[in-house]
Amino acid sequence: MTTTRDTRPVELRRTGFGPAPDAEALRAEPGVVRVPTPFGPSAWLLTRHADVRRMLGDAEVFRNGWTPADLADGPRRDPRQLSGDRSGNLLSLDPPDHTRLRRLLTPEFTVRRMRRLEPRIVEIVDDHLDAVERHGEPADLVSLFALPVPSLVICELLGVPPSDQDEFQARTARQLDMTLSEADRTALAAEALAYMQDLVARARRAPGEDLIGMLIREHSGAMTDAELVGIANLLLVAGHETTSNMLALGTLALLRHPDQLAVVRDDPGAVPPAVEELLRWISIVNSGSPRLAASDVEIGGSRIRAGDLVLFNLPAANRDPAVTDDPDRFDVTRRATNHVAFGHGIHH
Repeated sequence: MTTTRDTRPVELRRTGFGPAPDAEALRAEPGVVRVPTPFGPSAWLLTRHADVRRMLGDAEVFRNGWTPADLADGPRRDPRQLSGDRSGNLLSLDPPDHTRLRRLLTPEFTVRRMRRLEPRIVEIVDDHLDAVERHGEPADLVSLFALPVPSLVICELLGVPPSDQDEFQARTARQLDMTLSEADRTALAAEALAYMQDLVARARRAPGEDLIGMLIREHSGAMTDAELVGIANLLLVAGHETTSNMLALGTLALLRHPDQLAVVRDDPGAVPPAVEELLRWISIVNSGSPRLAASDVEIGGSRIRAGDLVLFNLPAANRDPAVTDDPDRFDVTRRATNHVAFGHGIHH
């Protein structure tokens, strides 16, 4: 029997629901280690919970808004695969641009405004659960539920009209197909960008009650069209694949732990802590954008120099025995932990 060696960068490797053994081994070593990267220079890799939180919590020292020319080893290919400029993409911005946009965007995600969407979200979920039931056994949870539900919710959030939603969903699903060639994925990204530009142009003419419409109505002169397009694209990219994967893998985790499933199924009050435990235990996002050290700094006992790249592994950090008892055990009744499934700091 032969096994296939995992050639992906160590910060992207997984074993089942958890981190890869080599990421866990690095977490147990003293200090911080450097790892090779596929895009040029080596980088420091953080795997311990305390180190990851400290780095993500210091946006002044560990910068997001860098270019390849800022690297200590000289210009290299940018690994972040950002199309066009970074306008509106909060994940790639540093203060003060990040601060300004987040201040404008945060009121759109208040509990009151999200509750206005709740009846429509419940309707979307119910419709797709009914579709799964009508399909009969066996049913593909991913195609019938996990992929379309977040896509339709994002359509509601962004104000995608019903006449466009089928095409929007089909394009979004194809963008998540990792079997497509890079050229095909680039072309789909360009199509999505063009659609978002048209969506913003229509909202400028007649702003609705959706997120883009409210931003235009309440902050018309404070945000450019490019920033509105960037925000829309960010919500699509960051909100669709992650939610789809969480719905599917969260269901699989519960099915593989029937005792935990019974707790959640029989007690609605058990759902909130179960969601937090699923976020911690699965850590659906392996990592985030590489950070660039803006000055010399010591972290985890190692000296990181200005111009060095820093990577991080969230699954390893979320299963760090230094902060969670028996971290590999899936327990929906676990007391809430300071997990970093959503990151930490200003980009949380």
